[in-house]
Amino acid sequence: MALDVFLGLLTGVLQEGFVYGIMALGIYVTYQVLNFPDLSVEGTFPLGSCVAGVMIASGLNPWLACMAAFACGAAAGGVTGLLHVKLHITDLLSGILVMTALWSVNLAVTSGSAVTPFYNQPTIYTSGPAALISDSHNSLRALVVAFISCLFVKLLLDEYLKTKSGLLLRAAGNNPRYVVSLGKDPGNMKILGLMLGNGLAALSGCILCQREESADIYSGTGMIVLGLAAVIVGVNIFSGIRFLRSTTAVILGAVLYRGVLVAALQMGLPTNYMKLLMAVLLTVVLVAYKTVPTGRRKKHVSRTEV
Repeated sequence: MALDVFLGLLTGVLQEGFVYGIMALGIYVTYQVLNFPDLSVEGTFPLGSCVAGVMIASGLNPWLACMAAFACGAAAGGVTGLLHVKLHITDLLSGILVMTALWSVNLAVTSGSAVTPFYNQPTIYTSGPAALISDSHNSLRALVVAFISCLFVKLLLDEYLKTKSGLLLRAAGNNPRYVVSLGKDPGNMKILGLMLGNGLAALSGCILCQREESADIYSGTGMIVLGLAAVIVGVNIFSGIRFLRSTTAVILGAVLYRGVLVAALQMGLPTNYMKLLMAVLLTVVLVAYKTVPTGRRKKHVSRTEV
């Protein structure tokens, strides 16, 4: 019995860890690669959820909903970038402005409803290749879909970062003068990076809402804390493993961070204190992050292994 409970908890942690790992990859692009503290994620995560929820409730294809969610998130990230690059508003304020505006946008998308259910509608967990796994193994099916989705996004991001555009993106956050010397505008690369990061955050919200079969406009609360913790924990704890890419480390960081939260709940922590625990854990991680030599962090950002 105890083993069954442990396996159930482990499966749940992995499911959520892989889904949140997609969002963490987006925050990795903005925070670690671009060195841009983007708070608009707390608005784009539920944006993807709301867009997907409304589309699926209307009977549209769930895979099409994923693409639409990514596109809407990318558009919102583009607005953050334009505010910062073209209107010269600070990075933090740009993210706050977009995050605040998206609250109204998300309500408009859901026609004023805080929760949009779409029970018994086809989702990526019940249609397409996922339908090959029987309903009696629902938990396993959810885990497989979450893992494959996260792996697919990671591999695509890894390949993109190897391209000329990806290298320019990394240079825009690390050495903007080098980008200028190549005749490119580092500001445009920042906008592109913010679009990519927020698109992934919205995609994560889309996948999570399909798992829950409902879209919630409050689902973005605390996502920036979770994502930053996943990035910093992953980069620092797993940086000693030489064959790991930084993107893999970020996903592992999301799983580990989610596991710690679930363990705290199992130990009797009231759910009302969950956000407090998330804030405390991130504070601890940030303090520990300050003790890591800058060279080690930079080295890990440029990893190109597995």
